[in-house]
Amino acid sequence: MVSKRGGCCGWLIVALVLALVATAAVVAIMKRKPGGGGGSGRRPKPLPVPGPPGDVDSKYGDSLGIALQFFQVQKAGKLVDNQIPWRGDSALDDGKEAKLDLSKGLYDAGDHMKFTFPMAFTATVLAWSILEYGDQMTAAKQLDPALDGLRWITDFLVAAHPSDNVLYIQVGDPDLDHNCWQRPETMTEKRPLTQINPKSPGSDIAAEAAAAMAAASMVFKSSDTKYSDTLLQHAQKLFTFADTYRGISSDTYPKLQSYYNSTSYVDELLWAASWLYHATGDQTYLSYVTVQNGKAYADWGRPTWFSWDDKLPGTQVLLSRVNFFGSKQTSNAENMGLKSYRDTAEAVICGLLPDSPSATGSRTGGGLVWISGWNSLQHATNAAFLAVVYSDYMLTSQTAAVECSGKYFSPTDIRNFAISQANYILGDNPMKLSYLVGYGSNYPQQVHHRGASIPSDAKTGCKGFDYLHSTSPNPNIATGALVGGPFQNDSFVDLRDNAVQTESSTYNSGTLVGLLSGLVTMSSIAKTFT
Repeated sequence: MVSKRGGCCGWLIVALVLALVATAAVVAIMKRKPGGGGGSGRRPKPLPVPGPPGDVDSKYGDSLGIALQFFQVQKAGKLVDNQIPWRGDSALDDGKEAKLDLSKGLYDAGDHMKFTFPMAFTATVLAWSILEYGDQMTAAKQLDPALDGLRWITDFLVAAHPSDNVLYIQVGDPDLDHNCWQRPETMTEKRPLTQINPKSPGSDIAAEAAAAMAAASMVFKSSDTKYSDTLLQHAQKLFTFADTYRGISSDTYPKLQSYYNSTSYVDELLWAASWLYHATGDQTYLSYVTVQNGKAYADWGRPTWFSWDDKLPGTQVLLSRVNFFGSKQTSNAENMGLKSYRDTAEAVICGLLPDSPSATGSRTGGGLVWISGWNSLQHATNAAFLAVVYSDYMLTSQTAAVECSGKYFSPTDIRNFAISQANYILGDNPMKLSYLVGYGSNYPQQVHHRGASIPSDAKTGCKGFDYLHSTSPNPNIATGALVGGPFQNDSFVDLRDNAVQTESSTYNSGTLVGLLSGLVTMSSIAKTFT
């Protein structure tokens, strides 16, 4: 990942952004915005519950298969059944200074860093996607690649947690890494390790890793009981560590503020406890998120944007599942807390629907939810994923509508919003460009990605910057990469130096896989994960 402060993008990016902003028209908040529509003054009747997965929509099935390939592109370590011809073994010595094998895991973005925080978030949402939409993935013949990508991350997380109160949160030095432009197979710079522990806390990262392993433990429960049990044990210990020794990782290590500047840890504590409740059925975790800490931590009634930094919207939707499908063991106080999570989840949904009275005006003219210029597609993808999940909770529970300030929206309306965001990503946008690399006939050719930009037989050493600044298309296709995305005027500049728009981040792929899996075919979802 390039530093959020600009880093090696330099003057070229500044010039590009200023030029585009100077020429962009102000995006009007239209009466009827693209992306869903619907809404009624009357509460609609419940829709019938869908049956098993039906016919696969080839657009979403094909794009799902492509999106999953990015996990193969980003793999570190000793590759098994390598499917990417221009990739090879790399980072085999990661962790050796601590007598650990940290060779697996995924590279963060277009660089060769391993950041545990976004990598664990990728695993959590990928596991969530499999739990909700495993049947749909199976129908599209994509479940095995999803499981493979997930396990490559969780193997790393297990290895990065060698004792109860130690978690390795970073492999590599971002300054050294970003001063090189080279293939991962040939890198030679030092790759130091960074850990959190009781004296150097990082509750945000420890709790995210706990969430990832708790969610993944349910994914692997039926196929590999021993591995599932191992993941759950690590998750429980990491949650205790995160809750006991509190602190924000980017306060402990200020250098992280230029890359993954965490703003809180309480959202991750709620997120992890929610996943542990689903994985164990232990009521103490449910009490933790509702009775004990709901009012203090959950920020009920205030919708925010789901991201690697803010887990509250994800937690609200995940706990809505419990409220939708019920649990006989929950107390009145716990049920009140669950209702507050669901109410806030509905506020999130109401903010997304373009015809809702509380709809966000932060959209492009083409209908894309647009929150930030850097990696603009992450928020649209994350929001659409939550929307399709929530709409399926409604369908399966025969909930007729959500109410947004007196206007009612059906599960179909919510799903249509998710479809609009997915279709924009896949090419239904003013640029007529697929932002998913490898999908369609027109997609970015200059993805900001070291391995993709350098021929596999090139001898660059550390200083292969001629390939960064080249105006030629990448010699290798980073198949499945979701690039950063458009500016608010729907424009996109396909230049490798323009990392703001052309860099792909692994954490985008987790929610994209979930979104596409949810759209592959109509189907009811399981009322319980276990």
